Parts: sequence; structure tokens; C-alpha cells
Amino acid sequence: MFLQKISSTLPKSTNALWNAAPKRLSSHFIYTPDEKAPIAGPKVKMNMFQAINNALDLSLQNDESAVLFGEDVAFGGVFRCSMNLQKKFGKDRVFNTPLCEQGIAGFGIGVANTGATAIAEIQFADYIFPAFDQIINEAAKCRYRSGNLFDCGSLTIRAPSGAVGHGALYHSQSPEAFFAHVPGLKVVVPRGPNKAKGLLLACIKDKDPCIVFEPKTLYRAAVEEVPEAAFESPIGKADILRSGSDVTLIAWGTQVHVMKEVADLAKEKFKVNCEVIDLVSILPWDKETVCNSVKKCGRVVIAHEAPLTSGFGAELAATIQEECFLHLEAPVQRVAGWDTPFPHVFEPFYLPDKHRCLAAIKKVIDY
Repeated sequence: MFLQKISSTLPKSTNALWNAAPKRLSSHFIYTPDEKAPIAGPKVKMNMFQAINNALDLSLQNDESAVLFGEDVAFGGVFRCSMNLQKKFGKDRVFNTPLCEQGIAGFGIGVANTGATAIAEIQFADYIFPAFDQIINEAAKCRYRSGNLFDCGSLTIRAPSGAVGHGALYHSQSPEAFFAHVPGLKVVVPRGPNKAKGLLLACIKDKDPCIVFEPKTLYRAAVEEVPEAAFESPIGKADILRSGSDVTLIAWGTQVHVMKEVADLAKEKFKVNCEVIDLVSILPWDKETVCNSVKKCGRVVIAHEAPLTSGFGAELAATIQEECFLHLEAPVQRVAGWDTPFPHVFEPFYLPDKHRCLAAIKKVIDY
């Protein structure tokens, strides 16, 4: 309706071009909720930002040393994840910072070094790079450098990441592979509300500094019945979302939902039974679950939004080649973003959508 209104106001010559041009009217994925809640007990219907808000609320309630900070966090944040928390817990515990990502990370490291719990928000993952030195050379190495005399393990950094439909080059990136190369960090990516709550609570309790990359397109699109009580999802453990015998499909974050749809298409079009794995944790990652699946299926397709070259899929492919070589029936296929800056109007052509992933499945079964 909105596009029709715009079209009706354009001159005839422009209108003809408008009607002929392709228009993006929907997302590149279909969200499917988890079939089972992670724990028993009362549940509330929540989208992903509400589940994150609930996890932050519980952490601030249960840990008097916990503080939450970042750009615009005091009024709820641009994605509303910290909504009403300053009102509930006060300005000393939930507060804004200057627009300085290096300062946010450095402050969080200092807070964690004192033994308090620091929960930092980087407003967009694309802007985490000014904080790269603080995270890589200070937070990750703190325990090792001091011979375990001190650490900043109580630091958790949240960062909205990934494609959102209109974010272009500065609000769409997926930088998880940059941090996967760093001993001393833990890195996770949730696929929906239950996983977001459980992973965030696990990261806040973990004894190492953690980064949670939250797929921003899922903040409102992902809705599930979420337990009211606190619970933790294990870091370093992948989830098998669908069992299969012919092709292993591996993804994380939003891409998991693309792969679930692709599994349905492969069964319908090729009579191929795919096993779908949500990697969940980038660092550490679940080598055992992945390799067991590959040895069973013999064919693998890995998909992620980040560019192909040196994306985390390359690490998975290398390990699969080393550990499962004699079980492979075809070369490992990677479907990823192109090696270009993230585009705006060409985003649909950049993303590893269901058509590109299905073509990769066809390639491995025809090999």
C-alpha cells in the first residue's frame, strides 16, 4: 500500500520506470520458532529484544554489582533492549556513555577488573572496530598477562549485527570472524528469543570476556514462548535443529532460518534429507557435533552473511577437511556474502538466500 501511494504521485515517465523496477517487499528469511522451550515453568510470549531486556533485568536484579552502559542505553537503546531498566535500577547502574566505542570497552574492562559485572552495548557491531584494540589486546589477554592474578572475565559486550534490509555498509556487517581468531574471548550468535536470553545470561556469568552478536533483524521478527525464570544456554555447544542423512547444513544467527527453509526445499525438489545445525557459538565452536554430522551425511554446505574470504565458514571447512576427509562425498560448499562492502539496494543479491543455498545443495549431491 505504501509503495502504491508513492507510485501514484510520480510522473508517468517515472512511474513506468518505478513499475518496471524490482522492489524488495519481504525479508530474505522466514522465521521459525524453536519447538520446545529450554526449561519447564511459566512462559511469556516475547520477541527477541524483549527476551534480551528480560535477561538484563534478571542480571541486574540478581547481581548488585552489575552495571549496564552504552550509547543511548539510558532511554532504552535504539533497539529498545534496555527499555525501562534505568527507571527500575537507577542512573548509577544503567547509564549512557559518550559516543566512543574504545572508551566503552576500556571502561568495561576497568569495571570487570574490580570484580564487578560489566554489561556493555556497542550500538551497532559495525562500530565495534574502534574498540578492537581494547577487546583484543586488553580484555582477551588480561588473565594470561597477569598470570591469573587478575582478569576481566565479568565483561560482556552486546552488539547488534547482520543484515536488516536497509542498513547498507555501516549498519549491516557481521564481524564475528575478526574475533574468532583471539584466544581469551568467547563469541556467540543467537537465532531467536530463547537462545538470546539463555546465551546472554550464560555470557554474563561466564569467567571469560564474551561478545554476543545479536542479529538485529530478529529483534522484532523473532517471537517465542520464553520461560520467565533465568536459564543459561551452554556456550560452545551447537544445536541440531533437524536430523538428516544426506547433507549437513551449517549456519548461525539469521542464516539458520534460511537453512531450515532450504532443507524443506531440498526434500521437496531433490528428495534429499538435510541435517540442519545451528553453530550457536563461534568461539569456542562445537567441533564434535559438526564432524559427527559430516561423517554421517558426507556432504556439507556452510552459509553465513559475512564475506566469503576468511569468513568463519573457512575455519569450519578446513577442520572438516582435516577430520572428515575420508567421509566426504563432495567438496565442502560455502555460501556467503560477496567480497565487497555491504550494499544498500543490492542487499538481496548480496545475501546467501535460499536460492543460492539450494544451488549449493544441488552441486554437492550431483558431484
